Amino acid sequence: PANYKRMSSPTTKIEAVAAWERVQLARHPKRPHALDYIQRLFTDFQELHGDRAFGDDPAIVCGMALFDNQPVMVCGQQKGRDTKQKLHRNFGMPKPEGYRKAMRCMKLAAKFNRPIINLLDTPGAYPGIDAEERGQAEAIAVNLREMSRLGVPVIAVVIGEGGSGGALALGIGNRVFMLENTIYSVISPESCAAIIWRDAGKAQLAADALKLTAPSLLELGIIDGIIPEPPGGAQNDWDAAAAFLADQLRDTLRELQPLSGPALIEQRYQKFRQMGSFFQETA
Repeated sequence: PANYKRMSSPTTKIEAVAAWERVQLARHPKRPHALDYIQRLFTDFQELHGDRAFGDDPAIVCGMALFDNQPVMVCGQQKGRDTKQKLHRNFGMPKPEGYRKAMRCMKLAAKFNRPIINLLDTPGAYPGIDAEERGQAEAIAVNLREMSRLGVPVIAVVIGEGGSGGALALGIGNRVFMLENTIYSVISPESCAAIIWRDAGKAQLAADALKLTAPSLLELGIIDGIIPEPPGGAQNDWDAAAAFLADQLRDTLRELQPLSGPALIEQRYQKFRQMGSFFQETA
């Protein structure tokens, strides 16, 4: 339903935090990444590699796994922890082969009727010349189209940064959630400030204007709910953050799995068609 909202557990309060502070928390160097959640939430994870067209992209991790003994497909955007890992994962910025790998795995999940769980955490799709030469924009566009047609439950969760089309390419879900201290935006605050004020130093002003925090996006109807984090942020207790996420996934899978393939597709279509529809009446 369009008005579906899950704010928090009864014992957890979603605190009012300034937008720029949430940006800093979303980028915290010790914040758990996709593989950290996969390790804590899933069993028998078997990673799949390659897009069957060019190569493998370590910035996106995909694989089959069990969640509460139920087969699922997991796709996550993975940032590095140290310099070596950051270079290997391209700082969490996927290239076209990463999005094509994710699409290949999601279609495999649909073939075998497995729910799909996508973990979003990227500053944006990689804008390098090599990525453009291999069709970065086309790869993202194909994902948007094909994800809308998948006849299985798709759950997308922003676990850190949700950067523009780079995140949206895995974000066409029946349910879209954000962890409490994450961001989801068409542009970074620094880039927005550089365009609007010709001064990237005004990123804090841009963060307030962009409405990129979970409470703002819930109010606008862009996301379906906020998943609480441990006090101070997910970086302070990875296990507790994973437990909150697990509770939300269980509830959502229980809600979506009884629906037929056509019903899931229609629900997903209507959800995204309604975004950005605003009406203004004159006096």
